[in-house]
Amino acid sequence: MKLINRVKLKLVAALALAVLAIVVIAQNVEPVTVQLLFVSVTMPRAALLAITLLVGVAIGILISLSLAGRRVDEVNILELDAPRD
Repeated sequence: MKLINRVKLKLVAALALAVLAIVVIAQNVEPVTVQLLFVSVTMPRAALLAITLLVGVAIGILISLSLAGRRVDEVNILELDAPRD
């Protein structure tokens, strides 16, 4: 019974997020101009929001992987320094 409730909850949450995404896209269709160094690009505001989100997610993943790699290295160093029986 709990499994069915979790599936329903996930489905409702996914639908709510999809509706929210559609509302955000529908309300942000006007063009904006973005200047990056010497390049100027005009795009819908929703596209700019999506690109910003994707860049943020990518940076978060890279930082997470970098920190996880350091932790593995630290564990390996500690294991090498540990006295053996």
